[in-house]
Amino acid sequence: MARVVVFDVNETLLDLRALDPLFERVFGDAAVRRQWFQQLVQSFLVTVVVGRYVDFGTIARGALDMVAARLGRPLTEDDRMRILRAILELPPHPDIRASLERLRAAGFRLGTLTNSTRAVAEAQVANAGLADLFEHVVSADEVRRLKPAPEPYRLAAERFGVAAGATWLVAAHAWDVVGAMQAGCRAAFVARPGMVLDPVHEPPEVVGRDLEEVADAIIGRERHG
Repeated sequence: MARVVVFDVNETLLDLRALDPLFERVFGDAAVRRQWFQQLVQSFLVTVVVGRYVDFGTIARGALDMVAARLGRPLTEDDRMRILRAILELPPHPDIRASLERLRAAGFRLGTLTNSTRAVAEAQVANAGLADLFEHVVSADEVRRLKPAPEPYRLAAERFGVAAGATWLVAAHAWDVVGAMQAGCRAAFVARPGMVLDPVHEPPEVVGRDLEEVADAIIGRERHG
């Protein structure tokens, strides 16, 4: 029986909307935060496709500079660092702690799996007040391959001492659940506002509007085989 659940961090557990005031101040439009994250995803997916490892923080910085150049709004180093440092202090979504506690009470071992470096991920989890709930904080940086490449998902399973098929990956990104399934993991999708599954791929076992629905569904599937 699979009793391990690992979670993506940014947008799945932590709320990137907390960065909106900074983007409003720097760019005059909070919606630029979404443009930046979309560019970030595009940029790191390119590194996966071409087989070149670049750490996630460097990619995030580069994506920020690309968006600024596209908008014709040069960034000062102070503006750049304010945004990047704020990523370490993102708050959790309101549904997170209760859902994680429910999974723990049901006997699941919990961890995170993120493209951020381990130091960044540990700081994020600690600052969000969630560190006590996770057995392992796993970073794709440890295998120098970013999700959705298979190596990070397999690393997470190895860290818990279980097979990939005994590991759930929970994420709010379609590319992440697809990567997990391709690596042999089970997967659940959190349909945060604006997040949808990619119809090109098979859907994951579990889809929920929030983490509470996802947690309940995972527990139910494990109880009933």
